[in-house]
Amino acid sequence: MTFRRYLDQRLKMQHLRAVEAIAAQRSLLKASALLGISQPALTKTLQELEDILQQRLFDRLPRGVRPTEAGTLFAEVSRRILAELRRLDEELDRLAGPDGGTVALGTLPVAATGVLPGALRRLKARHPALRVRLEQGRTEDLLPKLAAGEIDLIVGRLYEPALPDGFLREPLWEEPISLLARADHPLFALAEVTPALLRQQELVLPTVSQRVGQEIEAFLAQHALMPTAPLRSSSYGFIREMLHGTDMISAMPRLMMAGDLLRGTLRVLPLHCSAPPRPAGIILPPARPLPPGGQAFLAALRAHVAEIGERGLAAITMPDSSGPESDWSPTSPPV
Repeated sequence: MTFRRYLDQRLKMQHLRAVEAIAAQRSLLKASALLGISQPALTKTLQELEDILQQRLFDRLPRGVRPTEAGTLFAEVSRRILAELRRLDEELDRLAGPDGGTVALGTLPVAATGVLPGALRRLKARHPALRVRLEQGRTEDLLPKLAAGEIDLIVGRLYEPALPDGFLREPLWEEPISLLARADHPLFALAEVTPALLRQQELVLPTVSQRVGQEIEAFLAQHALMPTAPLRSSSYGFIREMLHGTDMISAMPRLMMAGDLLRGTLRVLPLHCSAPPRPAGIILPPARPLPPGGQAFLAALRAHVAEIGERGLAAITMPDSSGPESDWSPTSPPV
């Protein structure tokens, strides 16, 4: 006789939320804090669910927990169900007002401080009632959320996948590693900025993700600008203040400071050789159309990127009107 679980009648929302949180945190203590409940209450919910499923969902370890095969499966389904309910909530908001709804964006750190603010200003000016939900992270962390429907699209640097993954990547702009300095820096008054002069400058460098950090180090090595003791900081505001208030220069993806470049308070130092290409743009799910809020954001992003291109701050990639044809598309030459 087949065992019947009657999940459609016995499962509760608290079961889904509990497993999603435990799988993400790998710790009952951290998951209970995330959910705002006590650890004994969370343990009771988990035990109740395992009784319903007649399956153990997590193995208890000396430090934390590890999902079993059943736990991994249940967590994936829970994530999809909860994402669909969030989307339903947002769509109901959209139906309640002419310009309501929510767009859920995943963003990489450089895009979050660079291109995204200007795009969001345009979006809010045209759609003031549209709500924006942002989640910042690495590509590998955001892709599962995009697949599950937790976010509508990802904005930022496009890294070529090691293997085809089905996601649609659309390059929109280039964000090369560049040297930046304040607009009235003494170097801009010189007829030529030589490598020898650049090596005399003090550097303030961003502490960013491992990938971007490696690209910055490779850029400095290419131009023989390896400093012995550069000032490093993970604070975007601190680096901005040092660039504006001192003679220090910085090496970073240039559009990390897109707002200051557009305002003219920072400038890009000319170099004798171009930097390697660093395409950036959007990542979309393969079989899910963008909701109206996502389409409105994409229009605002394209308009903002077009202005950046018109100002000569970055090469702009104009996608084919038919859209991306594969997981990876070539981009325009670097600037």
